[in-house]
Amino acid sequence: MSEAARELAGGISYRDTGPVPAGGPAVLCLHGWPQSSYMWRHLLPALGSAGRHALAPDLPGFGDSPADSPGTWARHVEAVDRFHREAGLERVVLVVHDTGGAIGLRWACDRPEAVAALVITNTGFFPDYEWHAIAQTMRTPMQGEALVDSLSRDGLATLLQESSDGIDDRAVDEYWKAFSTAENRRGMLELYRSFDLDELRPYEGRLAALGVPTLILWGEQDDYLPRDYASRFAGEIPGAELVSLDAGHFLFEDEPERCAREIVDFLRDSDPR
Repeated sequence: MSEAARELAGGISYRDTGPVPAGGPAVLCLHGWPQSSYMWRHLLPALGSAGRHALAPDLPGFGDSPADSPGTWARHVEAVDRFHREAGLERVVLVVHDTGGAIGLRWACDRPEAVAALVITNTGFFPDYEWHAIAQTMRTPMQGEALVDSLSRDGLATLLQESSDGIDDRAVDEYWKAFSTAENRRGMLELYRSFDLDELRPYEGRLAALGVPTLILWGEQDDYLPRDYASRFAGEIPGAELVSLDAGHFLFEDEPERCAREIVDFLRDSDPR
């Protein structure tokens, strides 16, 4: 596996396979909490080998990107738009996971002209979303501060590795960067506390209205999200392809080769433009 090059655009650090002669829309990959662009380390080379230009930013306060206070949902959507502009991107295939889904899908609905296809993986974008225990803690004043301020690297390793056998010590080191400064820790609390699910009501039906090829790639053994979210996405987006894997929430850690193969095949078959 070759390492994607590290670059900087709009103050955001990102991994980039580099442009390819074949052209076509670039693939923009957005990570969730508490990961970074490192979660796409297997997918990016596979996309590059398939002739796709792929980019994966570290969202503000994660990986090698500095926090950008306030770290709210809207602010992260603005960061994606800034990155898209500063990186010189046009229409993109948007790949999202976890909180990167709430951020990226909102951006996609706000910027429909910029989206050529969607790959939706283990995330939520529904007004009736049910917060899991960690998210509830982070959304609660004092409890959230106690959690992020007391969490050690070893504690993060335990949390992540209980959910995925594919997260090794190198991955823990990369994801620990989100906790490396007080600004980062405050930023992740601002993000979770800014998620107002009522703000999703105007977006109901908007993913379907995009009218783009869509792959729902889902880890069925997710401890954080209801299993029926995958079928809900598939039911709401006409023509969406649903692929379920025997994997957990961190499916790109659990089944990296299978995930890469499914996405490469989807892009080959759907040929988004």
